[in-house]
Amino acid sequence: MNESISLMVEEHENIRRMLRVLRAMCRSVMHGEEVDQADFAAAIDFIRNYADHHHHKKEEEHLFKAMVANMGKIGENLVTHGMLVEHDLGRGHVLALTEALERFRQDPSDDNRLDIIAEAMGYAALLDRHIEKENTVVYPFAERSLSPEIFAEINAASAAFEADSAEQALRDKYKAIADRLEMKYGTAA
Repeated sequence: MNESISLMVEEHENIRRMLRVLRAMCRSVMHGEEVDQADFAAAIDFIRNYADHHHHKKEEEHLFKAMVANMGKIGENLVTHGMLVEHDLGRGHVLALTEALERFRQDPSDDNRLDIIAEAMGYAALLDRHIEKENTVVYPFAERSLSPEIFAEINAASAAFEADSAEQALRDKYKAIADRLEMKYGTAA
C-alpha cells in the first residue's frame, strides 16, 4: 500500500472513533439526558478540522486531483460525482447539526433534540459508508490505476503536508479530543 493511502486509512480509523462517539452522544440525547453543548462542540471541531481540513484536504488536493487528471471519465465520475459530493453532504450535516444545537440552546424542545440526533446520525452514517467505500473501492482502484510516478508525487505532497508543524499539532490535539470523548462515552476500543 502506498504511504499516502496507508496514512489516509489510518486517519479513517480516527474518524470512525469520533463517529462511534457521536452515536453514543445521540443515544444519551435520545434517552433524555443532558445535551452536552461542549462535547458536541468538540466533536464538530474534530470533524471540521481533523476529518475535513486535515484528511479531506489531502484527498481533495492530492489523490483526487491526480485521479481526475489521469484516470479519464471513470476517475472524474468517481471523484467529482461521488466522493466530492459525499464530502459536501457531510459538511451540510455538520452545518445543520451546528444550527440544531443553537436552536436547542435557545429552546430545549423535543423537536430540537430530535434535529440534533438526526443531523449527527446522518453525518455518522454517511461518513461510515463513505470511509468503507474509499477503503475498499476508491483507494485500491487508485493504486491499481495510477502510475508509480504519480503516486510518488502524491506521497511526497502528503508527506510535506504531514511534516508541517501546525498539522502535527492539529493531529495531536484532535486525537486527544477523541481519546477524551471515547473515555467519557465508553466507546474506546
